[in-house]
Amino acid sequence: MAKKPDKTNGAQEKAAVRGTGETSAARPWLKSYPDGIPAEIGALPAASIGELLVTACKQFATRPAFTCMGKAMTYTEVERHSAAFGAYLQSQGLAKGARVAIMMPNVLQYPVVMMGVLRAGYTVVNVNPLYTPRELEHQLKDSGAEAIVILENFATTLQAVVSKTPVKHVIVASMGDMLGGLKGAIVNLVVRRVKKMVPAWSLPGHVKFPAALRAGASQSFKQAAVSADDVAFLQYTGGTTGVSKGATLLHRNVLANVAQNAVWVETAFIRKPRPAELVYVCPLPLYHIYALTVNALMGMQQGAHNVLIPNPRDIPGFVKELQKFKVNIFPGLNTLFNALMNNEDFRKLDFKPLLLTFAGGMAAQRGVAERWQQLTGCVMSEGYGLSETSPVATANRFDADSFTGTIGVPIPSTEIAIRDEDGKDLPLGEVGEICIRGPQVMAGYWNRPDETAKVMTPDGFFRTGDMGVMDERGYTRIVDRKKDMILVSGFNVYPNELEEVVAQHPGVLEVAAIGVPDEHSGEVPKLFVVKKDPNLTSEELMEYCKKNLTGYKRPKLIEFRTDLPKTNVGKILRRELRG
Repeated sequence: MAKKPDKTNGAQEKAAVRGTGETSAARPWLKSYPDGIPAEIGALPAASIGELLVTACKQFATRPAFTCMGKAMTYTEVERHSAAFGAYLQSQGLAKGARVAIMMPNVLQYPVVMMGVLRAGYTVVNVNPLYTPRELEHQLKDSGAEAIVILENFATTLQAVVSKTPVKHVIVASMGDMLGGLKGAIVNLVVRRVKKMVPAWSLPGHVKFPAALRAGASQSFKQAAVSADDVAFLQYTGGTTGVSKGATLLHRNVLANVAQNAVWVETAFIRKPRPAELVYVCPLPLYHIYALTVNALMGMQQGAHNVLIPNPRDIPGFVKELQKFKVNIFPGLNTLFNALMNNEDFRKLDFKPLLLTFAGGMAAQRGVAERWQQLTGCVMSEGYGLSETSPVATANRFDADSFTGTIGVPIPSTEIAIRDEDGKDLPLGEVGEICIRGPQVMAGYWNRPDETAKVMTPDGFFRTGDMGVMDERGYTRIVDRKKDMILVSGFNVYPNELEEVVAQHPGVLEVAAIGVPDEHSGEVPKLFVVKKDPNLTSEELMEYCKKNLTGYKRPKLIEFRTDLPKTNVGKILRRELRG
């Protein structure tokens, strides 16, 4: 049985560390902490992310760190390959702090490149591989990325815009690069034929990933002087202006969140013993902050084995991979869990090894959570976070008996305030904006002090734009979103961006975008359009969006109207369109 919550020690410890003299009355969540879980994380686990990962690689040398498409890579191999890749980048003359973009799905090259970039003293710019040329161009320009590592499946996108960006160094990877001789060659051949990639793309001066590794291995890697205050990641997120912004995550922000998650995950072992070697499944993309921190970074710190899933939409293929492993920790999205449970072979799996199911990225639905618990015997634990918070800010106890329907409590060293429009704290039980303070909160938006000022309060809280209510136990429930953001399978879609793109179509006079409920992805974008060209069709507009927007951003519904509801100053009223 679970131990009784410690109702006093955690609160007093937290107050002592903060030096505020506050007790649990000011932070009600502390009385919901299990005994033995500290209110504060203490010192960071390392001086830099590179140091954290190298230490893990030495400690767990012979263990498998990552497996993809049947090929395992040990911690020793990750360390060796990342040093080689870091040495290659250094040989190209990149100065400390240079931005290196990574545009790859969950393949073995990703952790190698990510670790190599950070060890060499550079900053990782994570890029969604499904971006359109327009979206990629903006991100490369805004970040000032001088190098990019890209899977060749997406090379045509880069080819269309690379000349208009600061990128000087292009490294092209192929799916089979790290899968071994014959298998790798076969995979590459099949992928190229299916994708019809040869000779579809041309990037003069590019270097193939294996060649870069060989070149780096022949040189000595120089350990960069990286501090906790250096920039580790630029995680791009949308904004109310419709312009994608880079959340500046310092090494200390991410290290703090790794430490916070590592403390909180211990609640999963209150009732069930921890296995000697943990196995994580990683169906969410590593370029997304959720999987990056929870799977890659915390997983490596714990010496876990991460099973990478390049294409989780292929549910039958995903289930075949799950059949090969005794998975202990399963991070995912509500839509993914729902899709898996509709697969007959998934329902036949042995779920006894499963210790923790962590839901994030979008709201977990009670019906899905209860079906999951009935099938697997494992409670679905929902958490909450954003790119700006590295990402986890709250989580449910992993030893809970049932799904709570809340986002849980603030994890150690994190504070949640529920505030009104004037920035004043509201009493428990009242709805207001969820604001977050803690060491995992970003340093600000990259080169956007104006946008940073809009979301950071004078007392150090990050304003999330999400509306929530906290109960007397410190558990928070999200009730609505202040922003008009549309959440599609865990990815943010901002109406302003959709409207800006669609408004450029010559046949469109006015446009408004909203999110509407969808059983598969939570929400989907819907457009309301006033025609300029009376002959404009929804099919023509859908095709236009396909060329200019990533798949999850594209509208699934289009409704033509003669006019749109507006305020007296002409601002379109989305809330009236939502009904």
